[in-house]
This record gives sequence, C-alpha cells and structure tokens, in this order.
Amino acid sequence: MDRQKELKQIYKETPIQSGVYKITNTTNNKVYIGSTNNLKRLNGVQFMLKMNSHTNKTLQADWNKFGAASFEIEILEMLKKKEEGYFDAKRELAKLEEKWIAKLEPFGENGYIEK
Repeated sequence: MDRQKELKQIYKETPIQSGVYKITNTTNNKVYIGSTNNLKRLNGVQFMLKMNSHTNKTLQADWNKFGAASFEIEILEMLKKKEEGYFDAKRELAKLEEKWIAKLEPFGENGYIEK
C-alpha cells in the first residue's frame, strides 16, 4: 500500500473524538474557547479564519490584523463518554465548554467571548 493510501486509512480508522479547544492570540494574549464534536476537523476552524468567515467577528478581525502566525490552537479537554446508560454528547460537550469558559474567563480584554 502506498504511503498516501496508508495515511488515509489511518485517518478513517481514528475514532471521532469530541472536545473543547482554545485559540490564543500570542500578540495580545486574548483567548477564544470553542468546542467541536469532531476534533479531527479542527483545521476547519483555521480554514474559516483564513477564508474570513469565522462567526466570531472580533476573533476574525484580529486574525486578519495580526495574521495566522500570531495564533495558537490547542485542545483543552476531550469529552469522556460514559460506558453505561444514556449519554447526551451534545449537552455534555456544551457543559464542558462552559466549564472552560468559566475557568479561563475569555471576556472583554481577556478574550473573544461576549458575556
């Protein structure tokens, strides 16, 4: 199997993981907290920013002003699914995101989220 096919197969076999991520502007230290049901698609967030189409207009404005090199994206926490019983992944992911927003307080001069 050639290397490209091998990498595609590995990507397909990697389980989908939900979680919370942080985008940090290294120029002014402002942060944005977000969540996604598929962390493999985090590059889609970067793509939206590069295409000037991110829904957070303040974050988008700073991305346009400072450039991609001034931003770091990191995964803060992955959603842990319960083994037994009913599990509402969407609700649990929203709660996890709220936990990180409360912890990091990315409001006003500290971040890109309006209170």
